[in-house]
Amino acid sequence: MPHRYQQENIPLPTSPVKSKLRLFHALREKFREGYSLADLRADLMSGIVVGMVAIPLGMALAIASGVAPQNGLYTVMIAGILVAFLGGSRFQVTGPTAAFVVILAPIANHYGLGGLLTAGLLAGIILLVMGIARMGKLIQFIPYPVTTGFTSGIAIVIATLQLKDFFGLKVGPMPEHYLEKVWVLLQAAPSASLVECGIGLTTLALLVAWPKINRKIPAPLVVLVFISILTAVLKSIYPNLTIATIGSKFGGIPQILPHWSLPWHYGSPSFSLSLQSIESLIPSAFVIAMLGAIESLLSAVVADGMAQTKHDPDSELMALGIGNIVCPFFGGIAATGAIARTATNIRYGAKSPLSAVFHGLFTICVVLLLAPHISYLPMSALSALLMLVAYNMSEIKHFKHILKVGPRSDVAVLLMCFGLTIVFDMVMGVTTGILLAAVLFMKRMAATTSSQIVSADSKLHHYQVPPDVLLYDINGPLFFGAAETAMETLDVIKDNIRVVFLLMEDVPVIDVTGLVALEGTVANLIKHKRKVYLIGVKDQPRELMLKSETLAQSPKLFFCHTVADAIEHHNK
Repeated sequence: MPHRYQQENIPLPTSPVKSKLRLFHALREKFREGYSLADLRADLMSGIVVGMVAIPLGMALAIASGVAPQNGLYTVMIAGILVAFLGGSRFQVTGPTAAFVVILAPIANHYGLGGLLTAGLLAGIILLVMGIARMGKLIQFIPYPVTTGFTSGIAIVIATLQLKDFFGLKVGPMPEHYLEKVWVLLQAAPSASLVECGIGLTTLALLVAWPKINRKIPAPLVVLVFISILTAVLKSIYPNLTIATIGSKFGGIPQILPHWSLPWHYGSPSFSLSLQSIESLIPSAFVIAMLGAIESLLSAVVADGMAQTKHDPDSELMALGIGNIVCPFFGGIAATGAIARTATNIRYGAKSPLSAVFHGLFTICVVLLLAPHISYLPMSALSALLMLVAYNMSEIKHFKHILKVGPRSDVAVLLMCFGLTIVFDMVMGVTTGILLAAVLFMKRMAATTSSQIVSADSKLHHYQVPPDVLLYDINGPLFFGAAETAMETLDVIKDNIRVVFLLMEDVPVIDVTGLVALEGTVANLIKHKRKVYLIGVKDQPRELMLKSETLAQSPKLFFCHTVADAIEHHNK
């Protein structure tokens, strides 16, 4: 039987039990399963292999970001160890990644090293808050065309920025925007060095060919060591030969551990910390945090698929936040989970998060013992390595696939995000892409909500609808994108209609905008002396309607479970 709104006893839906937020999640899980001496040996070996890959990448990515190579190594050490200990992914390897280059380079150019480290600190705070707020699952709702668009755009920018060192171009300070950079590089083309171009091409060819010869030894280790020796030999034979190396450009790698200092005090001149400067860094810090979260959680998902494990996204975000908070105090730049290094970690037999810890400790040992030898590494070789990284992250196949099969709206989001990332910057590309994708999503969701008037002579649920009754069937969520459209038909109905049945059994959810639209429609119907029956209302809409005084005080509003109940009450 029908009942008045305020008399209905509606059980509120229960919330699912949430697991406790914990740091050291992955380490706890592994130790609970058991950890043997054989596992320790496996972690040690995989950590050394990953460290061999991470060291040249860390230096190359730091240089591409506009800072000294040791800042990338400090990131490998600090973030690699901290996030592995504290995080929720068993095999995640954290460090500087290519995706950050297009965000970090402009910050370093505008604010110096101190500003860059301060932005990383702010991003770490944002990541920590995201983890505490349990936002790990929300990252998966960022549309695929957005991630593909900005990832492909980043790859193009990174590859373009490597042309300077790859060809040994004599270029002054680079302008801020991409098109201006391309023009400057084109103007500098006559200054290209055949020797450095030859070293770059040789490095690139060997990096591509080596995995086909031997997959057990990482290509960067073999190729970059060989190129460094070759460079040293060439310079000894031809003393007047000019080849830019880490030593000639940066004075080598300091053979010391990173020292503690306030992030804004690094660099010369130091960054001026103020509310105004923090405000100017917040947008970049937010993008660093969002990109870091996306890449890290995506890497954790890939690791789960490879190793049949299950990560805790919230714990991973908290650990990543802490890592990015601590890193800047030791000169480390922004860090996130690295998919390639994580996959290498798994392929070489890692058993626990300790493998990533060992990769950070191995980096420390290399810096303390072999820093002078790293100075011989040519800049053109590092640029070749980053070109290969850019190609691998470009997602060419996925980009083409979206262009081929995606709806025009998704293609528009892809191209918009791709173009803005290249022409302007990552902040503009991601922000615009997400906003455009959100608008298109709302439009699509609104289209999924339909409504229709069931005529008097039709039968529904085997019951004849009386002639003075209008039955209005709503299908789909009643939210702000669809509420007005669903309700506007009821604004004008025939004078002979004295009762309106609103069939809502196919409305799974309603938001405040939908509730306001419903309240307005019900009030208008009752104002014209019509009775209103809400039929088959589900749990979430009921819970929201319980809080509506407008509906609760409507004397001619009734709730029924079925059309039969409503017809029976109307006929009395």
